[in-house]
Amino acid sequence: MSQPSSHTLSIRISVAEQRLQLLNGSAQLMSCPISTAANGIGSEKNSGKTPLGKHIVRAKIGTGLPINAVLVGRRPTGEIYDENLAAQYPSRDWILSRILWLSGLERGRNRLGNVDTMQRYIYLHGTPDSEPMGIPRSHGCIRMRNADIIELFDRVPVGTPVEIVA
Repeated sequence: MSQPSSHTLSIRISVAEQRLQLLNGSAQLMSCPISTAANGIGSEKNSGKTPLGKHIVRAKIGTGLPINAVLVGRRPTGEIYDENLAAQYPSRDWILSRILWLSGLERGRNRLGNVDTMQRYIYLHGTPDSEPMGIPRSHGCIRMRNADIIELFDRVPVGTPVEIVA
């Protein structure tokens, strides 16, 4: 007989509602607005779209970083995002505070080949608080308010199931 899971935490992301929920079983622990891809939903490499389906949190990056810490290539740059930095680098796609790196679980839909979520670097991550939430604006990732991504990051372990639904 297998051991019961030590937790029933899961993350549900609704593209239609532009909302993330942290659930413990059926009980909602957290709900916040997000921003998915401006290009819509899809799993193909280089599509700039948000993949649907079952995923897990494969890696957590940014433990202990200050709010608005800038990450490039999953590494902190030492910069802290502010209006001056934004003006200096107007075309950067800002990844701030924390990263929850997703890995797809459904072969041919979001895992392996030309549709691999992890190889596409699809994250839940912080974005400048000046960016609108509740409307699709990302390049494929799930953007969140910095306070929300830090709270979520602190509450979920690696391996937490994530389902992204249309």
